[in-house]
Amino acid sequence: MATRHGINPKTVAKWRSRTTTADAPMGPKPASAVITAEEEAIAVAFRQHTQLPLDDCRYALQETIPHLSRSALHRLFQRHGLSRLPGPEPAEKKKKFKD
Repeated sequence: MATRHGINPKTVAKWRSRTTTADAPMGPKPASAVITAEEEAIAVAFRQHTQLPLDDCRYALQETIPHLSRSALHRLFQRHGLSRLPGPEPAEKKKKFKD
């Protein structure tokens, strides 16, 4: 059958081993939802209010959301545009002494 249709024999074997004739799903896999929407809102509000670094946020939120991993928290902050904290406010420019 493979030579008749000009395809690889492995492809024919794969097709024959399938239980249905439907195509296999293509594209990206759905994201796992480890964090609920409520927990996500808590983490976002905490970060916006405290402006703490990632590891400090994770440590502080551990009691509230025990299954929260560092990578999941980082991805959550990235989704909401909170992954980079704003830098310190610049001090006033030094003025030159004028005669």
